[in-house]
Amino acid sequence: MNALRKTLIASCVAAASFAPAAHAEKFFGGSSISILHSNQYQGVQFDAGGNGGFEYEATYFTFENATAHNWGSTFFFIDRDQGQGSVEGADNVYGEFAPNVSGSWLTGKDLSFGPIKDVRLAAQYEFGGGTQVNNYMGGIGLAWDIPGFMYFNTSVYYVDNEQVADEKQLTVTWAYPFDIGAAKFLIDGYIDWTSAESDHKSEFQFTPQVKMDVGNFWGSPGVLYAGVEYQYWNNKYGLGDTLMDDQSSVSALVKFHF
Repeated sequence: MNALRKTLIASCVAAASFAPAAHAEKFFGGSSISILHSNQYQGVQFDAGGNGGFEYEATYFTFENATAHNWGSTFFFIDRDQGQGSVEGADNVYGEFAPNVSGSWLTGKDLSFGPIKDVRLAAQYEFGGGTQVNNYMGGIGLAWDIPGFMYFNTSVYYVDNEQVADEKQLTVTWAYPFDIGAAKFLIDGYIDWTSAESDHKSEFQFTPQVKMDVGNFWGSPGVLYAGVEYQYWNNKYGLGDTLMDDQSSVSALVKFHF
């Protein structure tokens, strides 16, 4: 099974890398850099009394790249968080790479039905972070056609965790733009749920961002955003509340697209 899941990810990457040029069409491609800051992040407290974790302050620097093609899509990001105050110097790097292959493109048949635009072969690789993860994920994704949304996607994965017991994961991602007068806004984000297993608890993350398109005010829409990110993280890293409290953090953010 381990080899099968890694083969699935390799197949997604191969399809993304070697799609025949004559039949490949690129719809979108772009990168961004974000800076987030909060003093409400939750850390692990190794306390014999089991009184939970502690809040700490940090700044996150994030690079993202996303592409969309007729054969599927890719998404890559890498975070560097710089701790401050009591956790100064405890910096981490964490990243994800997620290729998806369109089932319609792969089979040559239109797989849309009802509100579903496409069925996808989904994969993801996660690395680094505070727990030094090295996860291989493979599964199936659905692209939804929901009025008003730029995109709305759901994916179900089997996660091969090298550090802990394997688990299942559900991921939801979305982006919804709206206007208030002359001001343009974007609400986007993700939900991750992972199953409880023999050596860790079920996790739940809800992370929306609410951003104003600042660049729109000087004729450059979609370039510079400012706003906030909220994150609720239940059983962070799969730990219980004896080692870490649930995280409920609000971060100020600035995001530059190029």
